Amino acid sequence: MAESAFQLVSEIGTQLGRQTRSGKDSLLKLLKQAANALSEIEQPSTSEAARKLEAIKNLEVSTKPLRKAIVHGLLQHKDKEVRLLVAICISEIFRVMAPEPPFEDKYLRDIFKLIVSIFAELADTASPHFSRRVKILETIARCKCCVIMLDIDCNDLVLETFNTFFSVVRENHQRSLINHIISIMTHIINEEASQTLLDVILRKLVKDGKGAPCASYQLAVSIIQNCAEKLEPFICGFLTNCILDRDAVENELKEFYHEIIFQIFQCAPQMLLAVIPNLTHELLTDQVDVRIKAVNLVGKLFALPKRHVAQHYRDLFLEFLKRFSDKSVEVRVSALQCVKAFYMASPFGTESHEVITALEDRLLDFDDKVRTQAVIVACDLARSNLKFVPPKLISQTSERLRDKKIIVRKKAFHKLIEVYRDYCNKCSEGHMTISDHFEQIPCKILMLCFDKDCKEFRSQNMELVLAEDLFPVLLSVAERTRHWIHLFSLFTPLHVKALNSVLSQKRRLQKEMQSYLALREKEKETSSEEMQKRIKTSFMKMAALFPDPSKAEDSFHKLNQMKDNNVFNSLALLLDELKIADAQTIRDKFLKTVGDRHPHFEFLSSLSSKCSHNIFGSEHIQCILEHLSDNRYGTKLLEASSAKLLLAIISIFPSLLRGSEAQLRMLIEENRKINDKLIEVLAKAAPHISVKLSDIYPILERVCREGSRIEAKFSVAAIAAFGGVSEQFIFSKLCKIYGLKTLVKRFLPHRGTHARRQIDELLDILSNMLQKGDAFDGIITCENDKAHMRLAAAKSVLQLSRRWDLHISPEIFRFTILVAKDSSLFVRRLFLDKMHKLLKEHVIPSRYACAFALGTSDCPKDLQDDSFKYMAEFIKEYSREARIRQSSSVQGGAITDYPAYIVVFLIYFLAHDTGFPSENCPEEEIYAQFCSPLFNLLEALVNATVVDGDMDLVNDALLLLLSIFRAIKKAEDVVDARNTPRLHIIADFGFSFLKSLNHNDASSAHAPALILLPSSFFRAYSGCLNQSPFNDCFIKKVVQMFKSRLSLPITALPKRGRKCQEDNTKLAIIESNTLYLASSEKVDLSTTEVETRKNMRQDITVGHRQKQGVSSESVRLRECSINHQHSASKKSKRVLEKEPLSSCDSVTRLSLAESHISVQTLERDALSLKENVRASSNVVSDPPKYSKAEAKDTCSLNESNNKSETLIGQRIKVLSPIDRCFYSAVVDGYNSQNNTHKITYDSGEVEVLSLESESWETISNSLLVERWSKGNYWY
Repeated sequence: MAESAFQLVSEIGTQLGRQTRSGKDSLLKLLKQAANALSEIEQPSTSEAARKLEAIKNLEVSTKPLRKAIVHGLLQHKDKEVRLLVAICISEIFRVMAPEPPFEDKYLRDIFKLIVSIFAELADTASPHFSRRVKILETIARCKCCVIMLDIDCNDLVLETFNTFFSVVRENHQRSLINHIISIMTHIINEEASQTLLDVILRKLVKDGKGAPCASYQLAVSIIQNCAEKLEPFICGFLTNCILDRDAVENELKEFYHEIIFQIFQCAPQMLLAVIPNLTHELLTDQVDVRIKAVNLVGKLFALPKRHVAQHYRDLFLEFLKRFSDKSVEVRVSALQCVKAFYMASPFGTESHEVITALEDRLLDFDDKVRTQAVIVACDLARSNLKFVPPKLISQTSERLRDKKIIVRKKAFHKLIEVYRDYCNKCSEGHMTISDHFEQIPCKILMLCFDKDCKEFRSQNMELVLAEDLFPVLLSVAERTRHWIHLFSLFTPLHVKALNSVLSQKRRLQKEMQSYLALREKEKETSSEEMQKRIKTSFMKMAALFPDPSKAEDSFHKLNQMKDNNVFNSLALLLDELKIADAQTIRDKFLKTVGDRHPHFEFLSSLSSKCSHNIFGSEHIQCILEHLSDNRYGTKLLEASSAKLLLAIISIFPSLLRGSEAQLRMLIEENRKINDKLIEVLAKAAPHISVKLSDIYPILERVCREGSRIEAKFSVAAIAAFGGVSEQFIFSKLCKIYGLKTLVKRFLPHRGTHARRQIDELLDILSNMLQKGDAFDGIITCENDKAHMRLAAAKSVLQLSRRWDLHISPEIFRFTILVAKDSSLFVRRLFLDKMHKLLKEHVIPSRYACAFALGTSDCPKDLQDDSFKYMAEFIKEYSREARIRQSSSVQGGAITDYPAYIVVFLIYFLAHDTGFPSENCPEEEIYAQFCSPLFNLLEALVNATVVDGDMDLVNDALLLLLSIFRAIKKAEDVVDARNTPRLHIIADFGFSFLKSLNHNDASSAHAPALILLPSSFFRAYSGCLNQSPFNDCFIKKVVQMFKSRLSLPITALPKRGRKCQEDNTKLAIIESNTLYLASSEKVDLSTTEVETRKNMRQDITVGHRQKQGVSSESVRLRECSINHQHSASKKSKRVLEKEPLSSCDSVTRLSLAESHISVQTLERDALSLKENVRASSNVVSDPPKYSKAEAKDTCSLNESNNKSETLIGQRIKVLSPIDRCFYSAVVDGYNSQNNTHKITYDSGEVEVLSLESESWETISNSLLVERWSKGNYWY
């Protein structure tokens, strides 16, 4: 087959050489035959050199006639078809004879000119010869024969080839065709790159890269990417010269070098590694225009997605940041214009945060142009990324509404409204939730009502903003109501004032318009000069509510002259229509009827808007009431703001409540916390709604009797508004609102200060009521009434404790708590429920929670269950909050914040209980029953299930309880010192009970070092500590007796880290009547001293006191007594004068006005306090009875360091901070770096201690015994 093809090609070549003037058809026929024959010939592929050489010779011989015919005539043929077939034959000859050129050099130029001319036809994809041209391109690309043009110095042809390719390439070309073009161009550049070829490529890159990317641009990009290594030196040299000295560059492309940098960086960033850093030079140049262009370029580079240019070129980025504070305004503005794209490329990067910070700074720029641009950029950025825009940026942009320049305020106003509308749409679509920083925008806009410089911001125009501009047109009333409710949660009195100003002006115009329409009707019947004056006055009043009063007044006069009654009828309908949707329909119809070509269309449009209820309508009222009924928001803040919004609307437009009376009545009946606002709404709307007094009166009467003072006040106003106060029977019933509750409320915080004598008298009355069930002697009352009087008195004390807790004596406190054991189970229930509610709301001191412990014993099962539940909820919530306050460096924490501290008050209560067993009583069961409230409370406090398995809280509670028991053992009763032994007995029982719970992981970083007992209950024990009348065996039997009475055995909590398997609900705790306790094996507390001692270093003080530098076992009484200046009642004054001011764990320091303590009294008492401290008012855990001589032998720090090494191997005794016992140990090692010793106890436990901060002594046979004391206190 190959031989026949060779012969055919040779014959055709011979024939073509003979036919010098043959016809076109015959010529085309021969060329087609030649092309087909050549396509069947393959390159010699034999591996034998002799055969390959022979095959090549055969090819040369066979193709020689054809080649000769081509170069001697066919190349100059004018016919396109002939030239096309000649080009095909040439490409096939190049293919079969590669790699050697098949033609002499003198003919190659014409040959390549022919080939390039064929390439120029590639743009015509519809041509029937297109496929043949593609075939030529493919063959030339595969042969790589175009590089021959470089060898024969046909650089002009190479340049023409490149230009041809760029001009013919199209988007609809097949990918294979484009790849062949890229292959040819790549081979040429890789063979010999030049600046000329680069200029052709760059020209296409810049020219065609500005709009949508076209095929020539993509071709240039591909060439740059494929030939990056060859082109890089030329590109870098050119661009670097342009950056450093552009004037010296003789290339027309120097005007576009920034664009070239940007385009190349997008496709081949590695080529510009040496160029990009040089842009810093342009950012620092003195020429403003150069800096501006450089900022724009760098900003675009930084904005390229996924490139992280700012991270890779940190120095360039830092210099770019400085341009935000450039001395040139234009440069700063240019830098700001780059922010949006930069931030969108990487919104969460560190660099983006820095750019946003720079933008925020420009919001405060000294030039108003820069501030204006900063506002535009910030708002555009927010709109493009509402979900992730920094709240601070929105807040600071909103502040520009208060800018000193009107132009900045106006721009901020319009741009922020756009942001808010987009935000509202996102919220309605469910893509965003309502956010405070966006809701601040309308708040700030409302404040523009107080802007006196700009007419655009006055109340007359603000009405239109609220009605038509603030919210998107298609936003539903329900969505608008949601935003209004959240707005009101952010409103200050000034915001409310501004809104009221807008609404009041609208309401005044509506009323005046109604008056005018009425006058106009009368004028038709009887026209008079007086009537004309009234109409004119009305016009003046209404015109004043328009932005341009003089123009508006003139328009009103022209309106009055109109004869078309439809205009006035439509306005009347608008005034009466309460629904926004219906009002909008009426207005649209009215304006359509008037027509926009009407001379007064603009005025009528504005007037109809003011006459419409387009800011708030009856639908808003219904939505607000529905929100309140459904409790959709579930937060007290939004519930309160809903009520405030409702009140603000109804105060101006009371008729909008029509149709929603039943919903409002139901809400008032539910007796919510917002009842005062709801009743006020009812009072204001009463004359405008259709509600009978007889229907609403029972509710209002109940509120008068049972509601708060302000609720009663508005209830009376509502009854008066309904017109029924004149009826005698109603007046007589209103008198029922007075009584004890009213008396108590006079002393609540919002009433201001009162004389000290008054509160003492009230407390005396409550004390009598708590003890006797009556306030006065000589009044005979039934037992049922007495129980209710005790309940009322106890509730009154709870209410007073919100402010006057410092004046509530221990005696009144004890009588109040005693109501939890009242003979009336009904009273017990109400009292405990009330206390649970108040504690949950954090409105009373936590010490009253000890009443829950009383409810856990000697009560019906259901009441016990609830008491356990209340107690568990209290411990869980207050424990977490105490931990938060403790860890807060701002507020500081206090020991009294922890729920465990209420044990102090429970012990005091039990010690004063008349049912306290006598010391001669040997019955363990009696003591177990009596102490059961304490045991139940202790169980709950150290139960991990109560606090969701948080062992840190359990350990804190355990350590605090141990410290409390020790502190009470060293204190005595302030009120009755004879009860001091009882305090110590109960403390012994509590300590023993805790030991029986088998904790072995009681370490805590929050262990209390200083226990402050309330000095109104306790004081430092001045006598010698007596031994308990009961031995340890009896105490243990009492504890065991209590345990044996439980329905389930006391189990142990898992170790730290193990999750509890039991149900963690309160009901589970109640049903088992036990609390699962923290322990994993039964080990006595004394064996865990070593592990817990090192975690008891941190001081925890009360209130705002400074931390004390004392040992972890120091226990100090709160000594801060205050002398009373006023005469008081007998019992209360006597008790209060004996006690200090503080009587509970309330840690908030009251102001002088609230506590009624003069400065002189405080100064005097401060001196008294110092004397008390000198008199050893501190109660400290028992120290070893060392003599002063022994104290002088205490090792100093230097001595300790000198002797540290010598202690290794010696036996010592280390004092435990928990049970005050010494434990023997051996010093095994010493670490000089942190000055610690490794101690091994006889029990086998190992601990690393700093002996400088411990109490210890060596065990030696010699008479010299070395002792060490920790801190300033001896143990």
